[in-house]
Amino acid sequence: MKILSVVVVLVAVGALITFAQERTLNVGLDADPPNLDPAVSSAFVDRQVQNQIYDKLVDINSQLKIVPMLATAWKVSDLGTSYTLTLRQNVIFHDGTPFDAGVVKFNLERYLNLETSRRKGELAAIKEIKVLSPTSIQLNLKFPFAPLLSVLADRSGMMVSPTAVAKFGKDFTNNPVGTGAFRFVERRRQDRIVLENYAQYWDTSNRANFDKLVYRPFPDGDVRTANLLSGAVQVITPIDPKDLKTIATNTRTEVSSIAGLGYQGIPLNTARAPFNNKALRQAFAATIDREAVDRVVFLGSVIPAMTPFPPGSPAYSKLFAVTPPNLELAKKKLIEGGRPNGFSFTMLVATGTVNAQLAQLYQAFAKTANIDLNIEQIEFGTLLARADKKDFDALALGWSGRPDPDGNIFDFFTTGAANNYSGYSNARVDRLLQLARQTRDIVIRKDIYEDALENIVADAPYLIMYFQKINIGKLKTVDGLPLNPDGIMRFKFVKLN
Repeated sequence: MKILSVVVVLVAVGALITFAQERTLNVGLDADPPNLDPAVSSAFVDRQVQNQIYDKLVDINSQLKIVPMLATAWKVSDLGTSYTLTLRQNVIFHDGTPFDAGVVKFNLERYLNLETSRRKGELAAIKEIKVLSPTSIQLNLKFPFAPLLSVLADRSGMMVSPTAVAKFGKDFTNNPVGTGAFRFVERRRQDRIVLENYAQYWDTSNRANFDKLVYRPFPDGDVRTANLLSGAVQVITPIDPKDLKTIATNTRTEVSSIAGLGYQGIPLNTARAPFNNKALRQAFAATIDREAVDRVVFLGSVIPAMTPFPPGSPAYSKLFAVTPPNLELAKKKLIEGGRPNGFSFTMLVATGTVNAQLAQLYQAFAKTANIDLNIEQIEFGTLLARADKKDFDALALGWSGRPDPDGNIFDFFTTGAANNYSGYSNARVDRLLQLARQTRDIVIRKDIYEDALENIVADAPYLIMYFQKINIGKLKTVDGLPLNPDGIMRFKFVKLN
């Protein structure tokens, strides 16, 4: 026993010495990020890691204003059809490749032309990418495109190393190289992603004081919270509603909250039965009690919703009040849809306690109209893969949101768009959403969105359920973590005390 005790003490001392030499910030997420290549990424959890590896052309601040990043300045033509960007000098990728206007051209063309790219719709307005000098590039557009800078503040503006893309090809997603504050080291699927502080990062002011940034997936909210309370991780997001008070009142931890930009809902597959039948979509929609979702699952911490624009959005409208459940309407629509005795379908749900509770509540709602909802709970990456293939009846899925309203609606409701999981197609909606993104006056855009939403809400391809807050739990020893409405944690200035 004495020998064993000595060994344990030595191991503990060794661990302390290692920690003193190399400081690590551990972060718990609710899923393992499926893709680290911004060209093919579609998950919010991907962006948590990508935003540390890659810099973007521009960024947004806590007030949702566009701010410089790799582009230090920009000029927009009077008609809004030409953007000239001035680029930051002396920026080096993690693999030693220099950043310049040629790199920007390579990245934007890759996003536009790569067969598997999910950025094509976001950048479709670009007609020509013209290198003016190593530090200046001009983007000429087919038409005025109001959301362009907002788009460049996200994955479409993330700059990847052309050298690494040429070296790794399709496996670049597992070998990401950017110019960001943290360099990729390794990943073990469903276990960890390890980044390290990039010593040659261009912004040397007030840098993070730790050496490694490690992300760990914990789909179960209880496990995420337990790891935070034990100190095994120093930061977690999201937080299950029932754990908010526990973390907020613990002497070692605290909760940071802010209204988000996104929404959660239920895409219905309009490309196959039963939801290729509009009346059956409307029947299921009529059973939903959004107020009960807020009360039962989220303990009053979310905002019931009908549209993809939260209260903080410039396109938010009071015209679409949340409708209560209507069993008589549900029965009427079942008859109209040729299924008076009800029907059955399967809903895909990601793993996690809250997701399971949500699905069970939706199941109970549907049952009131003799609609049988079967639940299939699967790993989040697998859920996204099946969503892309339209291999589902319904699924519980949301969107993290974007500062410009276009980012919350266009790719989900226009024919053939990258995130149009429901397979929805309405020619009038297509025309209206295309017109909205070409209109610079936000007041006029709001009117256009309201027109489009009248069609979308009636057609019920994607049942928007609620708006959610961004909740981050952390140890009090973690300082300087900014809180942005986009929900992305930015660690480059964080200090460990």
